[in-house]
Amino acid sequence: MADAAAPGAMVAREPTPILRRHVLGVVIGNALEFYDFLIYAFFAVQIGKTFFPSDSPFASLMASLVTFGAGFVARPIGAVVIGRFADRVGRRPAMVLTFAMMGGSILGLALTPSFAAIGLLAPVLVVVWRLAQGFALGGEVGPTTAFLVEASPPAQRGFYSAWQGASQAIASISGGLVGVSLAAIIGTAALETWGWRVAFALGAVVLPIGLLIRRNLPETLHHAEAPQAAQAARGDLAGHARIAVLGMALILSGTVTTYVQNYMTTYAITTLNIPTAAALVAPVAVGAPLFIFSLIGGALSDRIGRKPLLIWPRVLLLLLIWPVFTLIVKNRDAVTLLAGNALLAAVHAFCAVTIVVAITESLRKDVRSLGLATIYATSVAVFGGSTQPIVAWLIHVTGDPMAPAWYMLGANVIGLVAALLMKETAPTRA
Repeated sequence: MADAAAPGAMVAREPTPILRRHVLGVVIGNALEFYDFLIYAFFAVQIGKTFFPSDSPFASLMASLVTFGAGFVARPIGAVVIGRFADRVGRRPAMVLTFAMMGGSILGLALTPSFAAIGLLAPVLVVVWRLAQGFALGGEVGPTTAFLVEASPPAQRGFYSAWQGASQAIASISGGLVGVSLAAIIGTAALETWGWRVAFALGAVVLPIGLLIRRNLPETLHHAEAPQAAQAARGDLAGHARIAVLGMALILSGTVTTYVQNYMTTYAITTLNIPTAAALVAPVAVGAPLFIFSLIGGALSDRIGRKPLLIWPRVLLLLLIWPVFTLIVKNRDAVTLLAGNALLAAVHAFCAVTIVVAITESLRKDVRSLGLATIYATSVAVFGGSTQPIVAWLIHVTGDPMAPAWYMLGANVIGLVAALLMKETAPTRA
């Protein structure tokens, strides 16, 4: 295999066959990157107390959530820079680059001293690390999804690309299990002061393994496409304005739903007064059905098309959000919280997983990585970064614990309109 630093040599050879272990390698790497990014959200309360101490618990939490959102600011920049790199040089070197950046950033977060130790430098460093994470993750989605689509047989693109969503579910499950395990082993008090750093350090420990896996992946941007890839040097997306707008609207709905559900640990602790140990199970309850039904939804979209999966599960989700949150708020117990969010996650998975493959299939290969990364990262930067602070603020100013449901409903109405306007992109069967 040619060295990633020599793109000319890379494109001069015949394409290397893509094996299932290569797809598995991409999925594992993607899961590790999303674990590193999402673990912050699961420990927002503890991070707020460490780096943003305040007499007001709400002010401390809001500072922590805004810093979490800072990671989204850099995602469109990473999408453009690394997306162009992936379309010109290759998917593999781009994936190696993003993984190395994410690993370094998570290690930095784990080792940053507290506000009590170094003062204002502590929150400044946290913001810097979050910006670096955002840059890396912004550039991650385009190359990995392009790889999965290009590595798949045309009749199985939905299933292969579903592993993008499934890998994020693995990250959520892993983060939840780490949190629950730490709470059980060291106790809630230790988790508040230093235990959360262990969860971050675990993400850094696996860095060498992930780099080794990605360095040995084959390339899917082949020599025959080199002239097209060269034309993508300026990132010409002018012919994709319609899919860009619809794609961002679809990703908006999926992003808001995802990050409201990622907020459930904090919501359970601060709004429902559920014990921390029980609240940390929420990511597992969301991640498990998301993993299972993402793969089922991807496979189903290969059989009946992308558009039905974009529309009908979202209609069902709109019908379920209000009654599910009503029960959660009424009962205020861990069982209802976990069961309700598991149901919403299962339905959401069907439509969410189809969004990525539909957008990817709508883009020319020479701008596929850049296009998907830019559409995805721009929408996620605006709505992923703002969702949790907005939800926390809405609950605070209105006193209404149903605020997350209202916000999620509005986002999914927008997603449904965009889904209705999308064209079918699945390959026609003979």
